Amino acid sequence: MMTVRIYKEVEFDASHRLLHYAGKCHNLHGHRWKVEVWIEGGPDPVSCIVLDYARIKQIVQRFDHQIVLNRDDPMVAAIEAFHPVITTEGDPTSELLAKIIADDLDAECRSAGVAARVTSIRVWESPNACAELVR
Repeated sequence: MMTVRIYKEVEFDASHRLLHYAGKCHNLHGHRWKVEVWIEGGPDPVSCIVLDYARIKQIVQRFDHQIVLNRDDPMVAAIEAFHPVITTEGDPTSELLAKIIADDLDAECRSAGVAARVTSIRVWESPNACAELVR
């Protein structure tokens, strides 16, 4: 079986706050996030595609124009009266978002029946700060 590594870059706008952080990021604020993802595995034998780039974009962009908060954040209930909130188990840092997105993409590969997985992902919260998860 041939092994291929693909790359996709996706951007989205979302707000978050870090409940357990004693700095500026404790306040609700937004970012123009950038996600870079590398997926490696065997392409589908019929389509010769590892995972459709459009599907990668859809999975990452579920965060677009959303509010992302720690599920224990007291702001969740107040904001949900006006706008949906994506909640995370822990503060929604770039580190945690990298893991969540990588897990979502791995699950998509499994459901598509493709033997592939995320080998590396970077989640940028500003042009000069990112978290990289390497598997």
